[in-house]
Amino acid sequence: MTRTYTVETYGCQMNVHDSERISGLLDEAGYLPVTPGEQADIVVFNTCAVRENADNKLYGNLSFLAPIKKLNPNMQIAVGGCLAQKDQATIIKKAPYVDVVFGTHNVGSLPVLLERARIEEESQIEILESLEHFPSTLPARRLSAFSSWVSVSVGCNNTCTFCIVPTLRGIEKDRTAADILTEVKTLVDQGVIEVTLLGQNVNAYGVDFGDRQAFANLLRECGKFDGLERVRFMSPHPRDFTDDVIEAMAQTPNVMPHLHMPLQSGSDRVLQQMRRSYRSDRYLGILDRVRTGIPHAAITTDIIVGFPGETEQDFQATLDVCSTARFTAAYTYQYSKRPGTPAATMPDQIADDVVADRYTRLHNHQQAISLSVNQEAIGTKHKILVGDYEGRRDEAQSRLTGRSEDFRLVHFDNTCVARPGDEVTVTITDASAHYLIGDPLSVRQTRGAEAHAARIAQPGPSATMLGIPTVKR
Repeated sequence: MTRTYTVETYGCQMNVHDSERISGLLDEAGYLPVTPGEQADIVVFNTCAVRENADNKLYGNLSFLAPIKKLNPNMQIAVGGCLAQKDQATIIKKAPYVDVVFGTHNVGSLPVLLERARIEEESQIEILESLEHFPSTLPARRLSAFSSWVSVSVGCNNTCTFCIVPTLRGIEKDRTAADILTEVKTLVDQGVIEVTLLGQNVNAYGVDFGDRQAFANLLRECGKFDGLERVRFMSPHPRDFTDDVIEAMAQTPNVMPHLHMPLQSGSDRVLQQMRRSYRSDRYLGILDRVRTGIPHAAITTDIIVGFPGETEQDFQATLDVCSTARFTAAYTYQYSKRPGTPAATMPDQIADDVVADRYTRLHNHQQAISLSVNQEAIGTKHKILVGDYEGRRDEAQSRLTGRSEDFRLVHFDNTCVARPGDEVTVTITDASAHYLIGDPLSVRQTRGAEAHAARIAQPGPSATMLGIPTVKR
């Protein structure tokens, strides 16, 4: 009997990218995705370590699985990702029934480790301290047939005092432009019409080979693919964000007018303590130049409240920057002390109740800004790429959901005949802080929708080896 698997993913887009590779590897090894509602024979946790609650979530879920595994000794549990890289053998000490622990640098080892654990009836721990090979070269089970992640680099050379990622992912390693573009071409040939370029610090791409304009050039090259309609990128760092990237965004038609630019704090003093290597005026200057070159750009950000030593004045500076920047959305976080980071041992750690209060105030402040920004869209037309996993209440509310060119979530009624992957032109009729409401005007059928339909019609699972256009059935 063929064994089944499930992959639980915590954390960032890079983890989602890696989980697609984990699923592809398990497909290639002969396992099948578990039927929803059934218990999988193999459970893989791809973990995050950026915040303390990630630890709690993992160990809570492992405890839940303990009695299930006791009843079924053939069941296997694997833990990978950043928390595995951090805790290593500690995971086995806390949960001795875990079969495999693997790190961020050796995702490709999982099938071998599972088989070794089964044969030897002993937990397997394999944590490498440097990258074995780029995860992008591994087989993948993509979440979407028409939209895909493309990793340009792994690791980070920054030394932000709150961040544990460089310790767990290592220093930045860049893929060659040829490898990246080969992957993009393969994806486009398979029906993908949207790619998102990923990296811990995506716009630092080129540091490995000393080309400061490498990322801008990569964006321009992505603009040359016939059939690639949307290009995005995630996780740039203000320190490395240069005018040539803005020009490439503005001049390359398929690069979408959306920029996710992490702020973290509006206080120059706190930014210095964070080692963010920019100040609020420089940050706002970047946004001004983006909006000059791309007037219709939507800008989102990340913000941390409660960093050690943050005063009420520092916090007010963050609110002020939010007011000036007018972010479309902000992903806000309460500071989480991570062992091994410089910030964890800083004096003047902020009391939990103060952090919670500031978080609520920031959330409410940004909600009002997001609502105002979104209301400005009422009456305008937008092209929406219909999603295949957006909008959990869509069926109950007889609506479709997708993303606009500037990455805003848009709901509209399903009276138009549109498939996931099709493009629907809508007029925006209403807005909230989190989404827009649109009235559909027209539908354009796309290659991406055809790829989605073909996947749905295809019996059984498939994994795609990126860079090598073969399909495993």
